[in-house]
Amino acid sequence: MQKPLAYRMRPTNIDEVVGQQHLVGPHKIIRRMVEAKMLSSMILYGPPGIGKTSIASAIAGSTKYAFRMLNAATDTKKDLQIVAEEAKMSGTVVLLLDEIHRLDKTKQDFLLPLLESGSIILIGATTENPYINISPAIRSRVQIFELKPLDSDDLKKAVKRALDDTQNGLGTYHVKLDENALNLLVSSTNGDLRSILNGLELSVLSTDAKDDSVHIDLKSIEESVQRKAISSDKNGDSHYDVMSAFQKSIRGSDPNGALLYLARLLEAGDLTSAIRRLIVCAYEDVGLANPQACARAVQAAQVAQMVGLPEARIPLADAVIDLCLCPKSNSGVVAIDAALADVRSGKANSIPDDLKDAHYSGAKKLGHGVGYKYPHDYQHAWVDQQYLPNNLVNQKYYQPNDTGKYEQALSQRIKQIHEWKMNSKRSPNNYDN
Repeated sequence: MQKPLAYRMRPTNIDEVVGQQHLVGPHKIIRRMVEAKMLSSMILYGPPGIGKTSIASAIAGSTKYAFRMLNAATDTKKDLQIVAEEAKMSGTVVLLLDEIHRLDKTKQDFLLPLLESGSIILIGATTENPYINISPAIRSRVQIFELKPLDSDDLKKAVKRALDDTQNGLGTYHVKLDENALNLLVSSTNGDLRSILNGLELSVLSTDAKDDSVHIDLKSIEESVQRKAISSDKNGDSHYDVMSAFQKSIRGSDPNGALLYLARLLEAGDLTSAIRRLIVCAYEDVGLANPQACARAVQAAQVAQMVGLPEARIPLADAVIDLCLCPKSNSGVVAIDAALADVRSGKANSIPDDLKDAHYSGAKKLGHGVGYKYPHDYQHAWVDQQYLPNNLVNQKYYQPNDTGKYEQALSQRIKQIHEWKMNSKRSPNNYDN
């Protein structure tokens, strides 16, 4: 059985690594190690599918050292001993140890002298912060490198390379990939190159060729990279129609319609769906126009669960009428959906370094938390400071509605903060701590 495309496309030398130029670019530290053949053990950490295994493979390929892969959680001490014997017999071995944060003490004690002697070049891979989740004994013997999320240009470059490669990639299929399909492919997996390549391969292998080429369109990519299964409608369309009508009646401020559809749900004995939809509606459709009504809806739902049917109908009816006749605002759901759209399109992978966690000993070496300004040390407990990533610095997700007194107050607060920001730019000394 052929290995997956992501496996076959692993780089064989440092020049083939996608992204991570702060580590493998010209004159950067890992490239310097490889070119000088002065490797030291290291830990690579970052999200899945962004190149930890690729860098290890490239290091081994560029230096011509033997390359072995083990998993700290599932492979045994005996597996480590086999690698150690190979290093003893044939020279240096590069060992990629995945999930190194799960290395137990027995395996750790076996590895430590091998790291000291340099017979094994350990490349630990982890999605966990090594300064928190890896023992000091290991950390003191390795260098720690943080991998950055791959941007869309890096991902597209990797896709193109896979499509052009006739030996390990998909070059023999003469794939024609639509631009919109490519854009969806690179944005659908949150920067996980492994998932992108394997989704691409599935799409190519499951599409019939025409005129000696395979045409991959948007629909094919949608089917090949989907993450969610469509839920089965075990109770029939009518059940979901009633719940939809229930919420839309509350949203439309019609207590009579909402009570009718609540009654249909309760008569069917579906107290769980009625409660869930009521709370969703409270926060989605009333929201910041009347937060107190949302809290009252939660309280009514709790009472309904405590007393059960038929008495549950009473607190639920009160909450339905309350929500129907409240001012409405969907500013909260609009704001979070806009933020989710940026996350899903791959725009929100970075975090400003000064906002990153800085409570552990190695944070300063990474530049994490350096320069952070503590708002409580400043006038109004506010200081002009960037919180969004550089590529989203001017994004505004929350746009207040003026449909209720509470949200009107929030709107005024936003205007006040904006005024402070403008004043701080004009007279920075007035806003020092």
